[in-house]
Amino acid sequence: MANAKELQTLEAEEKKEVATVEGAERTRIRRAYVPRVDIYENDDAIMLVTDVPGVDENSIDITLEKSVLTINGYVQTEAPDNYSLAYAEYQTGDYERSFTLSEEIDRENIEATVKNGVLRLRLPKAGPAKTRKITVKAS
Repeated sequence: MANAKELQTLEAEEKKEVATVEGAERTRIRRAYVPRVDIYENDDAIMLVTDVPGVDENSIDITLEKSVLTINGYVQTEAPDNYSLAYAEYQTGDYERSFTLSEEIDRENIEATVKNGVLRLRLPKAGPAKTRKITVKAS
């Protein structure tokens, strides 16, 4: 039997709300949270796996501008017909997260899938630069 030091307890983590930059305002009047991300790497790609409950392929925007990959997930809350919220223990909101990509990522072949509120991003690594002969032309 394991002693108390060997046992790990699960503790609820509070959601981290997105901090707004001073002078900036959000375009949606609702909370936004920073989704937690697991990052895996193998020889040919980096995989990001993040929980975005309430988000599907129609309510997520992923953009790559310069070297910054930005994830925006938008949650539409629905209350059952003829009911109003009396008490809530779980707050809902949108999701925002940004990553700065290195030059090692093949930006043209990034893939994204979402299923059951889990977003998976596959960031393939760029192959090594190939040596090529440059033809010189007379002018």
